[in-house]
Amino acid sequence: METQSGLLTERGRARPIEPGFYTLKEVIVVRLWKIVGLGMWLGIWAVSAGAQSMVMSLPRASQRAVVSQRVGLTDVTITYHRPLVGERKIWDGVVPYGQVWRAGANENTTIEFSDPVAAEGQALARGVYGLHMIPGAESWTVIFSKNATSWGSFTYDKAEDALRVDVKPRAVDFHEVLTYDFDDVKPDSALVTLRWEKLAVPVRVAVSQETTLANVRAQFRNLPQYTWEGWNDAAQYCLNGKINFDEALKWADKSIQLEERFDNLMTKEMLLEAMNRGGEAAAARNRAMEAANPTQLYFYGRQLQAQKKATEALDVFRVTGKRFPENWVGHMAMARVNSAGGNFDGAVKEIRAAQAAGVPDVQKKRVDELLKMLEAKKDINN
Repeated sequence: METQSGLLTERGRARPIEPGFYTLKEVIVVRLWKIVGLGMWLGIWAVSAGAQSMVMSLPRASQRAVVSQRVGLTDVTITYHRPLVGERKIWDGVVPYGQVWRAGANENTTIEFSDPVAAEGQALARGVYGLHMIPGAESWTVIFSKNATSWGSFTYDKAEDALRVDVKPRAVDFHEVLTYDFDDVKPDSALVTLRWEKLAVPVRVAVSQETTLANVRAQFRNLPQYTWEGWNDAAQYCLNGKINFDEALKWADKSIQLEERFDNLMTKEMLLEAMNRGGEAAAARNRAMEAANPTQLYFYGRQLQAQKKATEALDVFRVTGKRFPENWVGHMAMARVNSAGGNFDGAVKEIRAAQAAGVPDVQKKRVDELLKMLEAKKDINN
């Protein structure tokens, strides 16, 4: 072991004596461990460690941090220590090119996946990994090691690699403290990005659709299986994501079996529409309208208007007015029907009847605005 120009030779490789890589103290401790064993090492460490302690938790120059992100239903958690730049040359200086680096300071940087993922398109099992990197001027190698409990990269062994991927670094604004972020977060992926000094190293982590669905299915072994909401929410997730329609339809039917509601009947209707089963969808929609309360029915009509389905919306408003003639939304529905036909006086009458029937406070301002439009002979459906 020798030092030259601020470098330390360990296993024949030059390493800088700097926080964030291997300090001289660290290497001395490793050597002494091998030579004198645990008992004597404890005493030697107590003298050599300075502010460090074997019995106390004290502040470190490179503080510990944890950052986590959920991707789909999979949790990705990084635990690391954060060295400072401190006016040093970092890349190909403190952190040499071409050598394995612990991607942080102190103990192993670790990354944990609660489910299987793909890192840069390559499969990686669930678990906790030691995160190491090999920096380069143009390309970096990111290493997921099965050994996640070591100090630094002293004992790194390529045979323990679970996966290696190559990525391209990019220039960023200056970061004094080493940081891990989750960028470009999408429903099924995110970029795990190391930032330090003026460099960022991004790694794409993705979760498969089947992994997320497996998590959804697993929840039905617990309390959600006993509620109509659980099955309906799962079916809605598939509907919104345009995935897994056949199973989602079974979930919607299970929800209806537990408790028939406007909500789950409409979920079934929309799934059947998406599956091009129009006749069955119409039957489900008719049943949903029968089960709907006045507010559900009226705002279903408004939803159809937002979808530019004007004729269907007016049909729903007519049903709303007929079924709930004394309810404020029944009057609002007929106001829209009259307005669409150019009968503004009739529409004004219905709006005023709605106000007399008791418009909720949250809707009063909007109803007042609609009344003014009708008094000015403007269609409130536009």
